[in-house]
Amino acid sequence: MSLKHVGRQSVSLPNPPSIITTACVVGKKEGEGPLRDTFDHISDDAYFGQKTWEKAESQMVKLAVTKALDKAKLSASEIDFVFAGDLLNQCIGSTFGLRELEIPMFGLFGACSTMAESLALGSMVIDGGFADRVVAVTSSHFCSAERQFRLPLEYGGQRTPTAQWTVTGAGAVVLAAEGPGPYIKHVTCGIITDEGIKDANNMGAAMAPAAYSTISAHFNDLAVSPSDYDLIVTGDLGALGAEILLDFFKNDGIDLTPNYNDCGLMIFDRDGQDVHAGASGCGCSAAVLCGHLLQSMRSGRYNKILFAGTGALLSTVSAQQGESIPSICCAVTLSNTK
Repeated sequence: MSLKHVGRQSVSLPNPPSIITTACVVGKKEGEGPLRDTFDHISDDAYFGQKTWEKAESQMVKLAVTKALDKAKLSASEIDFVFAGDLLNQCIGSTFGLRELEIPMFGLFGACSTMAESLALGSMVIDGGFADRVVAVTSSHFCSAERQFRLPLEYGGQRTPTAQWTVTGAGAVVLAAEGPGPYIKHVTCGIITDEGIKDANNMGAAMAPAAYSTISAHFNDLAVSPSDYDLIVTGDLGALGAEILLDFFKNDGIDLTPNYNDCGLMIFDRDGQDVHAGASGCGCSAAVLCGHLLQSMRSGRYNKILFAGTGALLSTVSAQQGESIPSICCAVTLSNTK
């Protein structure tokens, strides 16, 4: 194990698992954005044929996983574990969506970092020889998230300029011990950071320090620099959080701007779709990764990506009690070469 642990927070995977298939499912608003052609399924029905927003989110999870398995020509019984999570209490979006598939499950919560977290844990399980195939899946739904964390849609509250729009979407990745790639070669686990931000409508500012902490640790642990990557992408800091992150690195004499982007700035047209500071939600980075990013790697546009998921670890109760917002960032290295 000590041979795989690099530095304080990172792990090197000598047997890097392959991403063999992906699938992403999104709602109507996401399907009207600039990445529309990269999604597997776009629904005009926000309920996805269900009776509640929460059941709609579970249906997205099920659709994403079954589509990814169909692409791989695999049955659910051929998957050793599924790593899944969402934003809802007790992760009911994931558990209710997966209960009929009968796959051994690890339920996760890393807020919007959950896609990166599920990839990290699934990759380490495969590299360690504990599984041949796993599925990593994450979801969010605008309406279910608004009801849980802010106010019911019927209230019609005004959104602040720093607010981000929770993506209605789900992304699923099938990882395997063997395959043509892309591969997951490194994992950097984040440390919880808390700079005292209390505004639940300004999560980008709360999460930016966590992104800075983890990406810096990744650079230091593995002795790499921004130029070693075709793209460094966070998910999801939005406009304000991304600006703060760039400023943090600028103060260190590091310019991320040539090859940096944020999933929350990619999935919507901020000028034409009125999403204020951009997108957020577990489903944002999941849909962008499973669609645009991995398709771009397979086409050769990108050969190496640092995918850094960021999550605000607040709850309804903690926000109501006036607590600050602790945050986390988990990063994985995606490479076309093994």
